[in-house]
Amino acid sequence: MEKKTAAEILQDVGAVITNSHFVYTSWKHGSAYVNKDALYPHTMETSALCLAIAREFVHEQVEAVVVPAVGGVALSQWTAYHLSYLTGREVLAIYAEKSDDGNSFVIKRGYDKLIAKKEVLVVEDILNTGGTARKVVEAVRAIKGKVIGVGCLCNRGGVTYRDLSYVRMLHSLVNIKLDAWDEADCPLCAQGVPVNTDVGKGREFLERKQKQ
Repeated sequence: MEKKTAAEILQDVGAVITNSHFVYTSWKHGSAYVNKDALYPHTMETSALCLAIAREFVHEQVEAVVVPAVGGVALSQWTAYHLSYLTGREVLAIYAEKSDDGNSFVIKRGYDKLIAKKEVLVVEDILNTGGTARKVVEAVRAIKGKVIGVGCLCNRGGVTYRDLSYVRMLHSLVNIKLDAWDEADCPLCAQGVPVNTDVGKGREFLERKQKQ
């Protein structure tokens, strides 16, 4: 595992899918998809990637790792575990949840009291537009947590620290640029290529189209 790159690990578990017609969370379309859900059943691979993230922030005095629920919970646990081991002190694993209106993230369950005034690392799986990670950064700051930076498995949208409310550090294990088109400009739509409904927002996209 140590000899494999992050990109190789993602490829090995089938997390990188190409040559299909995908609808992303942003509702843009593309021909490639990074499916983080293919990674999480593989604990050794997930642990190895989180160790790589932990090593990038090991000298930053991280006291807690915060992720968006539910997909990021495994990343929170493993990254905090490795930071605890590497630093010899406890690093907390916390997750943020969507607010009732779904437009932001909040930190509840008493976790807000645990990370107030602490040095926090926000971890995300895939950065597309950076919107989710930014909302988690803002949720941490709203309860007086001090965001050190953002670590992620894959930055596929060319996201920068500016897109993440100007965090001090941003590190991605894999940086890839995937084409993304608005529906009106999608060449795959123009060619009649069927939308992939197994991953992404393809199923919701087709249901929405049927109602129009």
